[in-house]
Amino acid sequence: MCISKLVDDLIGNWAGDPAGNVTTDLIRYLSGEAVDFSGYHVDLLHLTGFEQSVLRETRKIGCGSMITYSELALAIGRPKAARAVGNALRKNPAPIVIPCHRVVAQNGIGGYVFGVDMKRRLLELEGVII
Repeated sequence: MCISKLVDDLIGNWAGDPAGNVTTDLIRYLSGEAVDFSGYHVDLLHLTGFEQSVLRETRKIGCGSMITYSELALAIGRPKAARAVGNALRKNPAPIVIPCHRVVAQNGIGGYVFGVDMKRRLLELEGVII
């Protein structure tokens, strides 16, 4: 995996980390170290209320865990909105910091902004085998 390319892609979308801490933490995470990203603020104000609720709930998914799009829809009180959940996750402004790679389809891995292979690698990095 090309860590520097992925970090560059992620930082290009990051809305504010003048100290470079998120860069350091992303490199640590991609090197296999456990990192807690919960302290980073991610601006979601440009998203709809539904999209914000999806991403806020996604932040609660722990490292090494997975849930399905349907389970995430249920968790936000919208049990029939699994497809809409997937669409909201595509708008995630901070992948990995908001761990949308931990949300999978009931019958497979689902999509990911950096591709399915990267999603699989990130899950494997966290000890999850698909």
